[in-house]
Amino acid sequence: MSMDATTAARWRAGLLAAVLIAGGGGYWLGQRGDAPKATATSADGRKVLYYYDPMFPNQKFEKPGKSPFMDMQLEPKYADEGGAASGAAQGVSIDPSAMQNLGIRVVEAKLGSLAATVNVAGTVDFNLRDVAIVQARSGGFVARVYARAPGDVIRAGAPIADVLLPEWGGAQTEFLSVKRLGRPELTSAARQRLRLMGMSDGLISSVERSGRTNGTVTITSPISGVIQTLDARQGVTLGAGQTLAQISGIGTVWLNAAVPEAQSGSVRIGQNATATLTAFPGETFGGRIIAILPTAQADSRTLTVRIELANRSGRLRPGMFAQVALGDSAAPTLLVPSEAVIRTGTRTIVMLATGDGRYHPAEVRAGREAGGQTEIVQGLAVGEKVVASGQFLLDSEASLTGIEVRPLGGAK
Repeated sequence: MSMDATTAARWRAGLLAAVLIAGGGGYWLGQRGDAPKATATSADGRKVLYYYDPMFPNQKFEKPGKSPFMDMQLEPKYADEGGAASGAAQGVSIDPSAMQNLGIRVVEAKLGSLAATVNVAGTVDFNLRDVAIVQARSGGFVARVYARAPGDVIRAGAPIADVLLPEWGGAQTEFLSVKRLGRPELTSAARQRLRLMGMSDGLISSVERSGRTNGTVTITSPISGVIQTLDARQGVTLGAGQTLAQISGIGTVWLNAAVPEAQSGSVRIGQNATATLTAFPGETFGGRIIAILPTAQADSRTLTVRIELANRSGRLRPGMFAQVALGDSAAPTLLVPSEAVIRTGTRTIVMLATGDGRYHPAEVRAGREAGGQTEIVQGLAVGEKVVASGQFLLDSEASLTGIEVRPLGGAK
């Protein structure tokens, strides 16, 4: 064969292949379409809107034929069926008499309060705002120490130590001398000087009545609580302002709760909290959140929430372990049963009951969940009815028949 004949044969083969490809592509483009351009009528007189592959119901075809996806024939979609973009009501149609057999239960979306409860663990600690520091108001000596030790629980007014204060004795002598002069203005000034030195009105009155100085002072606890430190020892020389003891009050205690970061958004200062302790089974202790510490724990990724609890009986002791429930009733919000919500992984939907035995999927945005109820933030209106039982069957049918899901903004 000559070179010209060979070249001509190659051109004819290429042209034939191009024609075949163009023809096949035209057939494919003609078969494939997002929306049908025309309608047909079946042998029984039913109006056909388009054809579809049951395995890919969202893809619509204008003409019958073999599915390009699966080895099967395309199925017709009739105008009198649900899910079509026609004048007929859209949705999956179920005979009302069959609803009970299928276990379909419909509920109404209503406004309600969802308890914003976060359950965490915590430990009891001292109230670091209720601390008393006992100091020497003047230089002197510790004459006596009462039977006290760190960790002891004492009441307000309980004696801690007797301290001899020579400076107080000298000031009291001057006060008595001025009083004998009979000049009220000088006596008042001398009495005020004793107060400024730290003497109580009771001690000043006692000196004034007896006419004798009293340089030995009994140091007492100003509050009821636990002795944290005790530095008073008999015979020790004291300087002015030296600390003798530190006492932590136990009238109220703190409960430090560890709240995970993911749950900390709903926690706020002023919220109510309830605690249960293993030491007191069956009892609950109420409190209030007074602080949320500004730093998170790097190892546990938790925030420390500080709760104040009343402890009048003194039964709550620092170090005790507690289970804490944080939160209270929130503002009214739209609620549906949690079982009515279908999470597909890419979106969240519910099945709406539109009436006359028809059901239609609607996309929603879900919020918090508690007590078997789920908050619907967007996509649903008050009074709309959703399927709470049997919704997965309806969703599968809607997917197979290509029913479009109502978008988030489609609520009434």
